[in-house]
Amino acid sequence: MSRKRSDSVVKLEYYDHLVKSTILRHQHPVTGLLPATADSQGDAWVRDNVYSVMAVWALAMAYRKRAERDEDRARAYELERSVVKLMRGLLFCMMRQVDKVEAFKKMPIKENALHAKYDIATGGTCVADHLWGHLQVDAPALYILMLAQMTTSGLQIIFSLDEVSFIQNLVYYIESAYRTPDFGIWERGDKTNQGQLELNASSVGMAKAALEAINEFDLFGCRGGPESVIHVLADERQHCQTILHSLLPRESSSKEVDSALLSVIGFPAFACNDPDLVERTREKIEKELKGNYGCKRFMRDGYRTVMEDPRRLYYEPSELKNFDRVECEWPVFFCYLLLDGLFENNTSQVDDYRQFLDKLIVPQDDGVVCLPELYYVPKDKVELEKANPHSQERLPGGKIPHLWGQSLYIVGCLLQEGLIVPGEIDPLNRHYYVPPKVDLIVQVALVAENEAMKQELSEYDIPSQTSDELLPIHVLLARQLSRAYTRLGKNEKLGLSGRPFLDMGTLSTCKLYRYKKTMYAFYPQFLDHEHFYLSLDDQMTVDFVQTSLAYLRANWQMNGRPTITLPVTQFLLGQKGEKSPVMNLLQKLRSGYSAGVRTEVGKLADFLKTSHITKLSFMHGYPVIDNSMSPGLLKRAFSLESSSSSFSLEHESFAILPSPRLGRRGHSPGVEDVELVCLCSQRCGFNDGLQTCKNNRGL
Repeated sequence: MSRKRSDSVVKLEYYDHLVKSTILRHQHPVTGLLPATADSQGDAWVRDNVYSVMAVWALAMAYRKRAERDEDRARAYELERSVVKLMRGLLFCMMRQVDKVEAFKKMPIKENALHAKYDIATGGTCVADHLWGHLQVDAPALYILMLAQMTTSGLQIIFSLDEVSFIQNLVYYIESAYRTPDFGIWERGDKTNQGQLELNASSVGMAKAALEAINEFDLFGCRGGPESVIHVLADERQHCQTILHSLLPRESSSKEVDSALLSVIGFPAFACNDPDLVERTREKIEKELKGNYGCKRFMRDGYRTVMEDPRRLYYEPSELKNFDRVECEWPVFFCYLLLDGLFENNTSQVDDYRQFLDKLIVPQDDGVVCLPELYYVPKDKVELEKANPHSQERLPGGKIPHLWGQSLYIVGCLLQEGLIVPGEIDPLNRHYYVPPKVDLIVQVALVAENEAMKQELSEYDIPSQTSDELLPIHVLLARQLSRAYTRLGKNEKLGLSGRPFLDMGTLSTCKLYRYKKTMYAFYPQFLDHEHFYLSLDDQMTVDFVQTSLAYLRANWQMNGRPTITLPVTQFLLGQKGEKSPVMNLLQKLRSGYSAGVRTEVGKLADFLKTSHITKLSFMHGYPVIDNSMSPGLLKRAFSLESSSSSFSLEHESFAILPSPRLGRRGHSPGVEDVELVCLCSQRCGFNDGLQTCKNNRGL
């Protein structure tokens, strides 16, 4: 006699039937992709597919935890394979456009964007570049975020190092979201529906969440090694956070508020680190966009209203007023608010929105309940609704079921009924708020130009070391770190070049790096004279350092303390006996407090135990110091003495000849105060007014 099934398994069987009837029955048997609607077999949107499979993933974890029989465990495995098949189907679609990923890294324009949707049967493109708003940064960002979450839960989605290289380059694709206007989550650009690109908070926030989730993440799970780890530069993530906080509670310059922000301030992104800003954004959405049948996407949104002309993709600017107060209301946003209440353990919010959703679901002939895409105002009720908002009954419209909303509804039900817990659909624990470090100490290591400079600093009780005394720690220029990272993600088989050669930010140069058994530190990017001549100005250098200290205090979130390595030269300090701005700065740093930040000046070796250390495991045998950087340059890079200082630049030799004006008291150096002379000038006649010498030796 068979044992009676427990209540939890009976509930799982109900949701299993619901998932199978409304979601999995539409999964393509070859590609594993899902259509946007139950009655369509044409296009598969990246964003919709990721959201639609969340219910399958959540149900698989519930079965895995509560299985009582072999068939329950088999069902859990079947559901997990369905998730993996869909995620790998999307991966193959994007990998077919690897040339676009490579082009977008160099020029982030809409023509180089990955497609937002693909043919469900072949995984190929289904609409031309210029016929759709494909540039939607939040779509690949959502994929990366959920790839990390699902892999953490135990799924194996990435199978090869070539796929790891592609994901690393996909990280480069989204890391510029803070400066890349796109078409946004609704695909039509700005509010006027003219296809104008703009910076969207929902895209920036999702990219920021993805960068945080995938950083130092092993895509092979517990079976991986150094080569399967994804790396993200901390400054790129921080730029996204800064822009996100400056945009919220707005969505963009044209949209005062957008319900899409619910996915950024709550599940699945949890991208905003400011609880007050999260609450203010949620309150604004509920106040201005919430209705009886869901939330409007944004104000004056004409999509699917009875006044919209479906034959045209865009509107005339004068049309927007026609949609005021009769915008369609989307139940999917009640699902987001339900999930927010579950993650925050807000019982009243959970009960309220579950009651709302239970009234909005539409029963089908077979008894299966479906959540519609939207509710619209009938044509004969438009004027009444405009006169008295929220007074008229609306009708379900759009896609029924809306797979995106149906999936989130099922996830919310599973959570509310205790079949899974919040930590299972957020195994990376992104929903926990981590406050900034309030007692941050910035470590400062000074590298003296020579023994005389070291002795001069010691007279002011300022500890320093010469470059020879730093060994076995090597201190390099920031551009060397940039060159090292160009090898990350490089894959000749896929035609991927790795990270573009870009400047390194403050957060990146304030870490220490280990490669094999050697430790490396890097000077700040702003002190690279060859990239930015204003660092020759001593007062400008002081301002840069103080700005960096304030930036670190506000944005440092990594383990350990930040470590700034600063060169000290006679050129910066001026003549002995003169009190220069740089010396005043060094004394403030030595006192333990500068620019509102606690500081500690000491030897670099003494900071090893307290610094944040990153492993350069992706170098694969390449040296950190490449052949284009001679050892002499590392010692003389920050020295501009009265005699000429020669150095190597891009395999060529040049000399800096100081102008007599540099010796004047109170004169700040500028680019006009130095002459750059090619060492072959006796043969070619090079001068600083030319970009290349006559022997074609590039400057």
